[in-house]
Amino acid sequence: MSGSEEETYSVMFSSLRHPARRKILLMLLERSMTFSQLLEELRMPSSRLTYHLENLGELIEKMEDGKYQLSSFGRASVAMMKRAEEVPNVQAKRFSSLPLRWKSLYAILTITIVLLASISHFQYASLNQLSKDYELLRADFEKVQAQNQQLLSWSTSADKAMAIIRNVIQIDVTKYKVTLLSNTVEDRADLGGVIEEVIKYSLVNIQSRIELTLRFRNNHFSLAQLDQLEGLPSYPLIYTQVQPLDNFEAARRLLERYKSVANDPYLDEILRLLASSNETNNEQVLGNTKLKVSIYGDYAGFQLLYTENDTDFSAKNIHLVFENHVLRKLSDDWFFYKIGSTQMNISKEQAIQIARNAVRGFKWNANGVQVSEFSLLDEPVSAVFVPHPRTEPSILVPYWYITLYLDKSYPGGVNSIAVGIWADTGRIANIQAIGSELAS
Repeated sequence: MSGSEEETYSVMFSSLRHPARRKILLMLLERSMTFSQLLEELRMPSSRLTYHLENLGELIEKMEDGKYQLSSFGRASVAMMKRAEEVPNVQAKRFSSLPLRWKSLYAILTITIVLLASISHFQYASLNQLSKDYELLRADFEKVQAQNQQLLSWSTSADKAMAIIRNVIQIDVTKYKVTLLSNTVEDRADLGGVIEEVIKYSLVNIQSRIELTLRFRNNHFSLAQLDQLEGLPSYPLIYTQVQPLDNFEAARRLLERYKSVANDPYLDEILRLLASSNETNNEQVLGNTKLKVSIYGDYAGFQLLYTENDTDFSAKNIHLVFENHVLRKLSDDWFFYKIGSTQMNISKEQAIQIARNAVRGFKWNANGVQVSEFSLLDEPVSAVFVPHPRTEPSILVPYWYITLYLDKSYPGGVNSIAVGIWADTGRIANIQAIGSELAS
């Protein structure tokens, strides 16, 4: 028997033995009572009553309204006490005439019954507490399960990742030891709550070790990047099918295989443009798709981007990179970005003038010093048009990024000031001092 159980039994027996405590228990059996009501009925000093109440321990409990009542353990103890007290006098006389051995057996039996009742009470209380704990644990588990289910519902299966590896890139995974390095799922708040999953594989054989990174956004393929960590850079991947040595043909076939997996409608126009393209023209347009090709040495880059009203939205693009006729990168952000505006109301010259006007009175802090006096050069000036999200992270708006150069290096290593301008409204998006010390 544990120490806590022995202490409880001791309280019970001492309570049943003391007449004042028995009376308190019988009074509380009839109705719950306040401390003042107990004092009035018992007619004893308040300190004495406090002493008895404290020694009743777990047999009684105090309610929120200040009244005392019997606990379930107390009711069981009082029931045993009443049964013992309500034995008829004739039974008492017969009991007194019994031999001492029988009296001892009867006493032992009574104590045993009380102990069994107490044990039953504790077992009931323990089971009740276990039941409550179980309900709390189940509630916590269901909450965590619900939170994880949102991420798991977006989680890309290994089959989908392998469909890109085998069916699109056509890597012969049987010729490598393929190891899953990591699989992370993240809620990208900076991208408007996009669920992003990044899976990394290691592909190793006797000639090379390659790390393959796959990225999915909202369960849609977004990136495949291959980095050769060991082995000769010119050593090709081992494919399930022979790959074309012509970069244009390799790009066409790769995107045809990608369309068979992704089945996105925008790929139709992209494939038609690729089918009619060649190396004689590095920039070609079909509908809302523009192809930009960069080929030099062993490098070949294909950028297919969205264009509308003579405005190129370069962030909404599909990008392929080949090195030594080996695919190094395939990315698709076409599906992710949407077009918010195509109005080009501010020309390059207007944007530069707006930027010059905007930096008048501009200040920056460098090592606790505020710099407000500076001089701008007339030339050079950099003006880059790059549509940029304004309010929604995935919606592109025409945007000018103007860099104005200073006549010297100012505190903080500042040698230029960058100004962002919305090309549809002419409003200033941001102004920033550019310097080596500020950047660090």
